[in-house]
Amino acid sequence: MADTSDRTAQDYADGWWLSGDGLRLHYRDYAGAPGRAPLLCVPGLTRNARDFAALAERLAGTRRIIVAELRGRGQSAYAKDAMTYLPPVYLQDMLALMASLGNPRVVMIGTSLGGLLAMMLAVAARPLLAGVLLNDVGPVLEPAGLGRIRSYVGRGTSWPTWLHAARAIAETYGDAYPDYDLSDWTAMAHRLCRLTEQGRIVTDYDARVAEPFRVDAGDTTVNLWPALLALAGMPSLLVRGALSDILSAATATEMARCLPDMELVTVPRVGHAPTLDEPESAVAIDRLLLRIDKA
Repeated sequence: MADTSDRTAQDYADGWWLSGDGLRLHYRDYAGAPGRAPLLCVPGLTRNARDFAALAERLAGTRRIIVAELRGRGQSAYAKDAMTYLPPVYLQDMLALMASLGNPRVVMIGTSLGGLLAMMLAVAARPLLAGVLLNDVGPVLEPAGLGRIRSYVGRGTSWPTWLHAARAIAETYGDAYPDYDLSDWTAMAHRLCRLTEQGRIVTDYDARVAEPFRVDAGDTTVNLWPALLALAGMPSLLVRGALSDILSAATATEMARCLPDMELVTVPRVGHAPTLDEPESAVAIDRLLLRIDKA
């Protein structure tokens, strides 16, 4: 059954596509002006389409917005083989999605893992990208942040009420959002979790996504700078949380230096990752889309 918990006046349709290995994958499709490049939003490692609900509500109607859910997340099917929860497979899933949509030229907004996929897509199929927003991610991932993610991903915890879930999520993410109150944590719980038929609250992803991540997350031998440089000459935006433990200030500064067309915006008092509805993020996103529309 489709999740309708956050449908608004700016409604969306549920869309589906098939991966190369036969998984039925889900996206939200917000209608918008056909003359502008649509947005393709891709969430992070353990996240789902609800992460982009606020952004989509703000921009829906101005342009089409596709919010993809990676395999094993949200309403997308879980993989039979946990070792397909890897970026190269996710990239093939994204290419299959683009093909199912008729290969439109899109503005890709990627949070964390979604941003890595945006860089990879620039290497594999640059003509499909009109612009890119990287949300708190780059070619260098800080070991402290990766260690923190490994400590909680895939734990398979459940809670009896949304209040219990909110308090647990606050314990996990408190350093990233120091100004959140209980209402903010409850809203985050509803974005990250779902209610089971047994009445328990659980995180809305396949816990087995942790299996390949735990093996590969500490691998620092992969050079992602060439993937970043594939964005050269393309309108782009890098949003960094000032408290981020995944993307350092030094790496963000170097990314902007390497890519003159990349604007760097830092969101104060936010860690990994900004929600993109902060005032600093919203204004920067509008600037990026204006640049793209004028190009």
